[in-house]
Amino acid sequence: MPMVMCKQTHLLNIPPGGGLNLQLLRLPPQKEKVVVLMGATGTGKSKLSIDLATRFHGEIVNSDKIQVYEGLDIATNKITEAEKRGVPHHLLGTVNPNSNFTAANFTKSASLAIKSISNRERLPIIAGGSNSYIEALVESENYECCFLWVDVSIPVLCSFVSDRVDRMVEAGMVDEVRKTFNPSSDYSRGIKTAIGVPEFDRYFRTEALLNKQARAYLLREVVDEVKRNTRKLVRRQLENIYRLRNVKGWKLHRLDATQMFRKQGREAEEAWERMVAGPSFGIVSRFLHNVGPEGYGNTAAVKWAAGAAKGMAMAAAGH
Repeated sequence: MPMVMCKQTHLLNIPPGGGLNLQLLRLPPQKEKVVVLMGATGTGKSKLSIDLATRFHGEIVNSDKIQVYEGLDIATNKITEAEKRGVPHHLLGTVNPNSNFTAANFTKSASLAIKSISNRERLPIIAGGSNSYIEALVESENYECCFLWVDVSIPVLCSFVSDRVDRMVEAGMVDEVRKTFNPSSDYSRGIKTAIGVPEFDRYFRTEALLNKQARAYLLREVVDEVKRNTRKLVRRQLENIYRLRNVKGWKLHRLDATQMFRKQGREAEEAWERMVAGPSFGIVSRFLHNVGPEGYGNTAAVKWAAGAAKGMAMAAAGH
């Protein structure tokens, strides 16, 4: 796979005899190119980030405000080592779980990661559902961004995330969260704010006092609460995405993954390639090469090239 150059160099051939204004030879500062994956929880952002990273020689910077913390891999639904397929990840499970990692903290850490990735001539890919983190980063740093929005119809997605909670419980989420339980826990900071952690507080406080039937009933109640809160999160995340698009004017390329969620096996993968992966490859390729109807061209570079051409024309007319 060819190496992606995230920083561009513009060369200008100077005709014999000179005559050009040297000011025209001063290149505008080139913004670092960054791909930003957005979408509600469960839509397939991690899957697409891996597809893009393997295609475009990229590395991933996690922008999920819960997955930045170390621990609770099941409850926070972190991507597994096998799913990473060897792609480097930054800010994933690296922060002290008891700390309060703010949007400002994320902006500072993510910008350092992006600089490191770009300096190694790889493509930075920001992926995660925390729009507050993404908004803070984009508005604080001078990047040229390509925004991809992975979307799934709300009824289909809400059904999927509810089923996903059941799979997380089957995978051992209850025991995982129990190991971190503390009667004096502060659920307002760090990893303890994750959906699936505070909901279990009442269960862990009383399970030893209940018989088997009562425990099972309470567990079902708590799991249902986790599902409800996850569905509420989906709607809040979508509201923020609509705000960024409709109020702030962010240009988001929407990729509808609904068909993949309605199918299974090979048909699901074919739907993903056709509706999400394939279109995203085209969008990112045009973004990296400054071509196509999306208008991704670097405005400063275009103005510089136009000025240079005008200067050459004037110089030729003067000889």
